[in-house]
Amino acid sequence: MHWSDRRILLTGASGGIGRSLALKLARRGARLLLVGRNPSTLQALADELPAPAEWRALDLRDASGRQGLVEAAREAGVDMLINAAGVNRFGLFAHQSPESVDELISLNVTATLQLTQAMLPLLKAVDEAWIVNLGSTFGAIGYPGYASYCASKAALRGFSQALRRELADTAIHIHYIAPRATRTAMNDAAVDALNAELGNAMDDPQQVAEAIIRAIEQRAVDRHLGWPERLFVSLNAVVPGVVDRALRRQLAIIQRFANRS
Repeated sequence: MHWSDRRILLTGASGGIGRSLALKLARRGARLLLVGRNPSTLQALADELPAPAEWRALDLRDASGRQGLVEAAREAGVDMLINAAGVNRFGLFAHQSPESVDELISLNVTATLQLTQAMLPLLKAVDEAWIVNLGSTFGAIGYPGYASYCASKAALRGFSQALRRELADTAIHIHYIAPRATRTAMNDAAVDALNAELGNAMDDPQQVAEAIIRAIEQRAVDRHLGWPERLFVSLNAVVPGVVDRALRRQLAIIQRFANRS
């Protein structure tokens, strides 16, 4: 992979993982089109990069905003789309508002798929292209307190797998890369306290960004980051009852912290 040849559209650029990815990719020579919701945050990030970068502040759920973004990507010669935008909600599903569920699914799934679909003609027109979807361990392991989020990331994983097979006769590479718990602003105090009490590892965003870049370089099509999370993903696929019983023992603790969130 010659990063200096890449022109990358990065959504969720102002988030913890997205920001770290922007910095690391720019230092490798990639040219970036950054996307987020907060213009001042995006401008501050662009000012920090070692080379000029374009940015667009928009809500990816807005169809006209997505179309304008695709046109900007066309002008920039984008050959890699990294879908890092997303939201998370920790709490018991029975207590989540319909509006909260709708916001999560519409951004994590619907807007991400629609942007990817709109980008396909551009990516098919270049000699080689990449679509990188950032998922989660919870896309493969349903975890109490994250029902909507798990649903969204399971959808993204299935989409990535199907699209990879659909585009097998093209020069577009599809990657699904799933971090485990990461220290970002998406986590509220209850999430941090829960992970501390259960002894769950939380990765630094810079560490996750480095692992994502390495996975792309190694052409990993479906990679879960972190151990023992990779083991649990395999167990859940083969003997889900083992994971059911393990999480049942944690349920009272999860419920206690979810009621604080």
